Amino acid sequence: MEPLTWTGTLSGLNVAFFAVAAALALAIIARLAVSVFVSDSGPLGVNADGTLMAPSGVTGLSAKALHYSFFAVITMVLIYLLGGVILGTKAGILGGLSRLMWPVWVALIALFAVSITFKRKLGLYGKLFDSTIGMVGFGLVMFWVFTGVLGGAFDMLITHDPLSPVSGMKNALPGTPLSGAEAGDFQWFLLGGDNLARDVFSRVVKGAWIVVKIAPMATLFAFMVGITLGLPAGYYSGRLDTVLSFLANLILAFPVILLFYLLVTPEIAATGIPNVMAAVLFSFPIVFCAVLLNARYYTRPTVRTPLLIVVLGGLVWAYLSLISNDGSIVANDSYRVPGLPAFADWIDMGSGLLTVFVAVVFVNAPTVFRIVRGLALDIKTRDYVAAAQTRGEGPWYIMLWEILPNARGPLIVDFCLRIGYTTILLGTLGFFGLGLESESPDWGTTINSGRRLLSIYPHAAMAPAFALMTLVLGLNLLADGLREESLRD
Repeated sequence: MEPLTWTGTLSGLNVAFFAVAAALALAIIARLAVSVFVSDSGPLGVNADGTLMAPSGVTGLSAKALHYSFFAVITMVLIYLLGGVILGTKAGILGGLSRLMWPVWVALIALFAVSITFKRKLGLYGKLFDSTIGMVGFGLVMFWVFTGVLGGAFDMLITHDPLSPVSGMKNALPGTPLSGAEAGDFQWFLLGGDNLARDVFSRVVKGAWIVVKIAPMATLFAFMVGITLGLPAGYYSGRLDTVLSFLANLILAFPVILLFYLLVTPEIAATGIPNVMAAVLFSFPIVFCAVLLNARYYTRPTVRTPLLIVVLGGLVWAYLSLISNDGSIVANDSYRVPGLPAFADWIDMGSGLLTVFVAVVFVNAPTVFRIVRGLALDIKTRDYVAAAQTRGEGPWYIMLWEILPNARGPLIVDFCLRIGYTTILLGTLGFFGLGLESESPDWGTTINSGRRLLSIYPHAAMAPAFALMTLVLGLNLLADGLREESLRD
């Protein structure tokens, strides 16, 4: 069986693709040059329907060139993907990847079709589809989300066991066929093999699931901590603000990488300190939801009481399941704190994963606290807050139902950016071999194992590095799109 080329029978399109890619690069350079060296052409005209006219002259020409070259590149990429889905490995490595990823393409098409159809009814999320940058970023993010869920959780995309070596495939180049493959086995290592003869493609897909599991949830927990402490600090000010701000600044003054290193080292983990920190930090979502519901339904006890029982009961169970590991919350040579028994522990959070999760929450929470505190200091002076105080609303109702909703724009944007920062931090931890298991298929560990032979076999490190880059790029573009649309509100 012959090795696969990158484009196979679609190689005739390569010249056209490189041409439009070069045109896009030149258009970007021209656009930057025009913005620096060409003065403004004056005020824009207004069309009959009230919209602004497109800029004229060199500025307008460069904008049109960038617009059309960008969509030309997107069109060529779609042609490659469609041809790959139809032809499979006959279209080379890209064709094989496209065919394998067809569930992801179906999910993306369905998501975009529904979202664009009902975008006027979906608030800020719907307005995102009026921004080209936002749609591109959202598409990149959801690509990796669907890849992680479908490939990592349900094993729909994985071609080989990401932890098991295959004989004869050590440092195999992309597109190398398996020697002696059995019936039913996938015949190629599409992205090659690493130095332990494991399939790089399967490891990248499985690594996406690790990122999807940790980064958004860890960021959400950090936001719960930051919001719960930042709102009263900004609203009440005084000594409470001074104490909480001092603690936040104390954590922020510590070098992030060193802080991560201290939290995830085996010696610190053995003391049980990360478990104790988890017990404290993971309690904030419970506190937040309890105060939120109590403030909203305080005057309706017949609704508030059963709602609190159901919601808090589920949250406490999830909380105990998160911090419990093998029937205990903390277990070392000195003492043991019992946790949930195995049959009630429905969230599988290993000790290494728990330590990484806690480290991410602990590092991100102070920054979120400062953002929320600053927003609360500004918004509490608005007239609608004074009106709520005049109506006799309680402080927590004002903080959670008056101040927080009006701070959602900056917080949503920061949430997207912070998931990107968390993804980079996870990659950094994996690269240094901290927290997760040494054989973990997370992107940082995979990059670290491939860097030793980077000059000879770059594919083992470049594939996860490209995945990490595109996800973070997508999150940044998504944040830019959300910021652009939130400013129009």
